[in-house]
Amino acid sequence: MGSQEVLGQAARLASSGLLLQVLFRLITFVLNAFILRFLSKEIVGVVNVRLTLLYSTTIFLAREAFRRACLSGGTQRDWTQTLNLLWLTVPLGIFWSLCLGWVWLQLLEVPDPNVVPYYGTGVLLFGLSAVVELLGEPFWVLAQAHMFVKLKVLAESMSVILRSVLTALLVLWLPHWGLYIFSLAQLLYTAVLVLCYMLYLIKLLRSPESSKQLTLPISKVTQLLPSISRRKAFVNWNEARLTWSFFKQSFLKQILTEGERYVMTFLNVLNFGDQGIYDIVNNLGSLVARLIFQPVEESFYIFFAKVLEREKDASLQKQDDVAVAAAVLESLLKLALLTGLTVTVFGFAYSQLALDIYGGAMLSSGSGPVLMRCYCLYVLLLAVNGVTECFTFAAMSKEDVDRYNFTMLALSSSFLVLSYLLTSWCGSVGFIMANCFNMGIRITQSLSFIHHYFQESPHRPLAGLLLSPVLLGVFVLSAGITSVSEKPVDRAGEMAQ
Repeated sequence: MGSQEVLGQAARLASSGLLLQVLFRLITFVLNAFILRFLSKEIVGVVNVRLTLLYSTTIFLAREAFRRACLSGGTQRDWTQTLNLLWLTVPLGIFWSLCLGWVWLQLLEVPDPNVVPYYGTGVLLFGLSAVVELLGEPFWVLAQAHMFVKLKVLAESMSVILRSVLTALLVLWLPHWGLYIFSLAQLLYTAVLVLCYMLYLIKLLRSPESSKQLTLPISKVTQLLPSISRRKAFVNWNEARLTWSFFKQSFLKQILTEGERYVMTFLNVLNFGDQGIYDIVNNLGSLVARLIFQPVEESFYIFFAKVLEREKDASLQKQDDVAVAAAVLESLLKLALLTGLTVTVFGFAYSQLALDIYGGAMLSSGSGPVLMRCYCLYVLLLAVNGVTECFTFAAMSKEDVDRYNFTMLALSSSFLVLSYLLTSWCGSVGFIMANCFNMGIRITQSLSFIHHYFQESPHRPLAGLLLSPVLLGVFVLSAGITSVSEKPVDRAGEMAQ
C-alpha cells in the first residue's frame, strides 16, 4: 500500500471520526449537563476521579503497550502471533484489576456511605468493566490496522450515548441507588463497545464476498481466538520486546496523563466535592481535545507508523514517503496551533458564561471560572503535544523508546512533586499549572526528536509552528475584544444573583 493511499485512509478515518464524534458528543454533552443538576459534588468526585482512575489505570497498564506495538509496521505480519499477543491483555487486565481493586478498597479513604452509598460495589464493577473491555482488544487492533473507518466511531459513540441515557434514567427514577447507577452504566458501555467490534468482524468473516474485498489476514472466526502451534512460537518475540519497551513508557505516561487524579486520590489534597468541580471543568475543557485532537492523533499515528520505518533516519528511507510524512506533519502542526490558539483566546474570555450554561451556579461560582481560564491555555499545549508525540512514537526505534523512558521517569517524578506543591499553595489551579509544565517539557522532547530526525533531509516540518505576524495580530486583537465584551456579561450575572 503506497503512502498516498495510506494518507487517504488516515484522512478519511480522522475526518469521519471528527464529524461523527462531534454529533454524538453533542448528544452526550446535553445529557451530562442534565445529569449534573441531580447530583452532589461528592458523588461526581468519587465517580469521575476515584472510580474512573481505577478503570483507566487498569485499561492503560493492560493494553496501551500492546496497542502501540501491534499497530506498528503495517499489516504484513503473522496475525496469528499478533492476536495471541493481544489476548494476553485479558489475564494482565484481571491481574491489575484485582491488585488495584484491593488498594482502592483497603488502603484509600472510603467515602461517607450516607453521602456516597455503595462504594465497595462500585470498585468491583468498575474493575470488572475494565476486564470486559479487554476482551475486545484483538478485534479493535485488527479493525484499526485495516482502517475500518466508521466502525470505531460508531461503536464508541453508541456506547457513550447508551451509557449517558442509562445514567440519566436511573438518576431520575432511582437516585438512592448511588454508585450502582454509574457502575451499571459503565458495564453497559464496555459490553456494547466489545459487542460492536465482535459482531461486526464475525459477520464480515462469515460473508465470503466481503472478506475477499477487504483482504483480511484471517478467513475464519476461530482464527480470532488464541492458538498454539508446534511449528512456530506462540508470539512474535520482536513484537513482545517492543511491547515491553512501550509498557515501561506507558506506565510513566499514565502517571503524566492522570497525575492530578493520582495526587488527589493518594495524597488527599482536595476533598471529594472539590475533586468533583475540578473534574467537571477538566472534562469540559478537554472537550475540544477529545473531539478534534484525539481522532487526528490516533489516525495519523497509524499513518506515520505505516509509512516510516522505525530503525532508519529520514535520509535512509524512501524519499517520496518521507516527503509525504513531512508535509502531513507540517500541516497537522499548523492545524493544532491555530485550533489551540482559537480555544485559548475565546475560551479565556467566556469561561464563566460557558460554565453557567453547562452546570449552573455550582460551576460558575467559586473556583470554576479561574480553573476554566487556565485550562484554555493548557488546551493549546495539548494540541501541539498530541501531534508531536503522534509522530515521535511512530518513528522512534526501540532504542529511542528506551531512552525516552528515562526522560519520562524524571518528568513523572518532578510532575507529581510539583502537583503536590502547587496544589498546596494555590488549590486545584495548581494541577493545571503542573500539567502545563509537564506538557511543555514533553513538547520540547518531541520537537528535539523531530528536528534531529529530519536534520539530514531537505524537509522542515516544524515550520508549521511559525505563524505570520498578521495572523498573530488578529489573535491579539480578538483577545482584547472578547475580554472587553465579557465585562457586561459578568455585571449582568452579578445583578441576576
